[in-house]
Amino acid sequence: MRVLTAVPVYNEANHVHGVLSEVRRYSPNILVVNDGSTDGTSALLDQEPGLLRIDHPVNRGYGAALISAFAFTLEHDFDVLVTMDCDGQHQPERIPVLLEAIHDCDIVSGSRYFRDFRQDTPAPSDRRFINATITREINRRYGLDLTDAFCGFKAYRREALQKLHITERGWGMPLQLWVQAARQELRVKEIGVPRLYLDPNRAFGGVMNDPEQRLAYYRGVLAAAESDVLPAARAASCCPCPGSC
Repeated sequence: MRVLTAVPVYNEANHVHGVLSEVRRYSPNILVVNDGSTDGTSALLDQEPGLLRIDHPVNRGYGAALISAFAFTLEHDFDVLVTMDCDGQHQPERIPVLLEAIHDCDIVSGSRYFRDFRQDTPAPSDRRFINATITREINRRYGLDLTDAFCGFKAYRREALQKLHITERGWGMPLQLWVQAARQELRVKEIGVPRLYLDPNRAFGGVMNDPEQRLAYYRGVLAAAESDVLPAARAASCCPCPGSC
């Protein structure tokens, strides 16, 4: 099984070396998607040997970085894609846990609320509220059983990526993913991962710093994803929302 670990990076000069050093212990194939970093991250990546690398000339967004990683995985015939953030919140030592879990499903997603860990730190109140609200709405509307709709620590089978058509470039990309996964009847599993907020004051930027606007944006992503044109024949003719068909 050929596994690729993709790490989206934007202005992570303080973390990139340490994170990649740990990832190397668990993944021989590492793709870094440098999403227009301006803080010296690019120069640090130049010093990292043996990386696969995509450089966006300007910052396109978290979803855009993952879209690039999805395309790279398919173009280079990897069997499984692992995605993880570069801010120190995801522990590379749990990559083998993701890979073990994917043997009988299509997508394995980390969850910071699936179980408790001694390393857990408190989530910022607005993030916890929005996560719980959106996760509850996704489960009710699309028949999933998630506990954490936003965790970026995931593993995807190649066959699952072939059935997705992700276009959302921003932070709401995981929500488009869940709607498409439900429509395609993909098998989803969660595993518990520690909840690590190393910088609880870290901001999203722009209007996303306002919790009400952030929640409205996420709901808009969900609504738009119900009309996405999907690549596989198994796509439902309409969204599986109760009473919608």
